[in-house]
Amino acid sequence: MTHLPELLPGFTSARLTSAPTYWRCEPGWSWHARPLTDHLLWYVLDGVGELTLHGQRRALTPGTAVIFTPGDEPVAGHDPRRRLLIFGMHFEVDADARPAPAGSGPAGTHRGPAEAPPPGGWCQVRDQVLVSALARRCDASYRRGDALGARQSQLCLEQLLTLVLEDSVSPPPGPVDQALEEITLAIRQDPTRRWSVPELAERAALSRAQFTRRFIAQVGTSPARYLIQARIDRAHQLLTETTMSVTQVAATLGYTDIAYFSRQYKRHTGHSPRWARGGRSKGVHQERSSLGPR
Repeated sequence: MTHLPELLPGFTSARLTSAPTYWRCEPGWSWHARPLTDHLLWYVLDGVGELTLHGQRRALTPGTAVIFTPGDEPVAGHDPRRRLLIFGMHFEVDADARPAPAGSGPAGTHRGPAEAPPPGGWCQVRDQVLVSALARRCDASYRRGDALGARQSQLCLEQLLTLVLEDSVSPPPGPVDQALEEITLAIRQDPTRRWSVPELAERAALSRAQFTRRFIAQVGTSPARYLIQARIDRAHQLLTETTMSVTQVAATLGYTDIAYFSRQYKRHTGHSPRWARGGRSKGVHQERSSLGPR
C-alpha cells in the first residue's frame, strides 16, 4: 500500500460526509466493497482481521489505521473468535493552495478539492490511547447535533488524520530515543533542578560519552546548553509574566551571580533581563527560542 502522505496531497482540512461510526463486526462478517465515492478512515480498536487492497494484504490488529480513497474496492474479513471493533468515518479533503493549472488565467494559486490521490495506505498508530479518545470525542460531538458539536467533530477528524499521517512517515522511537524525549521533557518541566550529565546518562542507560553524542544527534545541542536554554526560557517567562524582580528570578533559577545571569540571558535572547522585565520584549524570545542550539 502507498505511504499515507501521498493519499492526501496538500491536505489542510477535512469535512465529514457521514456520521462517525463504531461497529463490532458480526461473526460471519466480510466486506467486499463497491468502489468508494469518498475518503474513508478506518481505525481498529480490537480484534484480528485481514484487509486486501490493490492486490496487497495487510493484517488488521488494534492500532491499525487505514485511509481509503475514492475508487478503492477493499476486501476484508476477520477471525470470528476475535471480532473486529472498528471506528470509521467518511470524509472529503481540501487541498492547500497550489499553482493554478496552465491556461487557467493569471498566475497565482487556487483552492479546491484535493486531486485524486494514489490508492490506499495504512499505518500502525503509536499513541492508541489518544486516537481512541479522539474517536470517542468525535462521535459524541457529532451526535450532539449542534454547531459546536459539528465543529468539534471536524477538528477531531483533522487531528486524527494528522496523527495517522505523522505516524506513517516517522519511524517509531527506540528505547534510547524515548529515554531522551523523557529527559528533555523533565528538564523543561523543572529547569531549576541541578541536573548533571552523569545523572541524565544513567537515566538513559548510556555512558556519559554515548549519552552526550546521542543527545546532540537527537536534540541538536549539548545537554549543558539545553539546560541553560531551558532556564533562560523560564527566566523570560517569569520576567514578562510576573512581578518578580531580576534578582528574584535569578535566585529562583539557581544563579548566585546576577551579572553572570544577565550576560547569559542577553547572549540567548539579545536583550538584558531588565529590558525584558520592563515588558518591552514580551513575545520576542518566544519567536527566537526553540530550545535549540545557540
